[in-house]
Amino acid sequence: MSNSDQQKLGIVAEEMATYMTSVPGYSRYPSMRGIPLSGFFSDRMLVVDMIRMGIPTSLFLSIKDLAPFSDQEWSDFLDISLKSLQRYKKESDYVFRSIHSEKIIELLEVVYLGLEVFDSAADFESWLYTTSHSLGNRKPLELLKNSYGKELVLHELHRIDQGIFV
Repeated sequence: MSNSDQQKLGIVAEEMATYMTSVPGYSRYPSMRGIPLSGFFSDRMLVVDMIRMGIPTSLFLSIKDLAPFSDQEWSDFLDISLKSLQRYKKESDYVFRSIHSEKIIELLEVVYLGLEVFDSAADFESWLYTTSHSLGNRKPLELLKNSYGKELVLHELHRIDQGIFV
C-alpha cells in the first residue's frame, strides 16, 4: 500500500476515532486515536451504534477521499440524487440518516479490505471495475449496491487474500 493510501486510511481512522468518542458508552475509551480500522470493524456493537447516530459529513468526506468511487457512484450506492449528495457535502453539520450511514460503513469495509489485499489503490480499483468469473461474470463494483452483493465481494477479497483463485 502506498504512503498516500496509508495517510488516507490514517485520516479516516482519526475521523472515526473522533466520532467514536461521541457515541454513548464509548466515551469511556479516552484514547481511541491511533486504533486501526480493523479494530473498529471488529467491534460490531460500535458499528451498530455509529450507524444509528448517523455519519457526519466530515467522516463521509474522508471516506470518500479514500474510496475509488465517483460522486455518481456514491449517489447510486446511497440511492440519493447527485444534487442532494453534493449539497450534503457542502453542509458541514449534516449527518446522514442511518440507512445511508449503514451503506457508507459497508463501503468503507470493502475499501479497507481491498486496500489491505491489493498492493495499491490502483490495483484494487482495477479489480473493482473488471468482470470476475467467480462473481458470476459481474464487476465487483456492480455488486456493491446491496448488502448481499457486498458480502459476495468481501468473501471474494478474503479468498484472494488467502490465495484462492477461481
